Amino acid sequence: MSEGNHNGMREQPIGELFKQLTEDISTLVRQEMRLAQAEVSEKGKAAGVGLGMFGAAGIAGLLALGTLTACLIAALATGMEVWLAALIVTAVYAVVDGLLALSGRSRVAEAGPPVPEQTIETVKEDAQWAKTRLQSARR
Repeated sequence: MSEGNHNGMREQPIGELFKQLTEDISTLVRQEMRLAQAEVSEKGKAAGVGLGMFGAAGIAGLLALGTLTACLIAALATGMEVWLAALIVTAVYAVVDGLLALSGRSRVAEAGPPVPEQTIETVKEDAQWAKTRLQSARR
C-alpha cells in the first residue's frame, strides 16, 4: 500500500473503513469459493480416471471369466481331477484381480486427497491480510 493511500485511509471515518473491509472480505470469500470449486473439480476428474480403470477391470474380468474359465478347466482336466483344475484357475484369477485392484487404487491415490489445498492456503493468506487491514484501520 502506498503512503498516500495509507494517509487517505486515516482520513476516512471508521464506519466507512469497516464498510470497505466488509466488502473486500465478501469479495475474497466469493473468490475463494470459486477457487475451491475449481480445485475440487480438477481433483475429481483425476480420481475419475482411476475409478474408470476399476470399472474397466471389472468388465474385462467378467467378459473373459466365463469362456476362459471353461477353456482352462477343460485343458487342465485332461491331466487331473476337474475340481482341482477349477481350483487352480480360481487361484490364478484371484492373483490377476488383486493386481488390477492395486493398479486402480494407485491411480486414485495419485489424484491426491479431495481437499482444496491451494484454496486453504489462500484463505489463510486472506485472513492475515484482513487482520492486517483491520489493525491498520484502527490506527
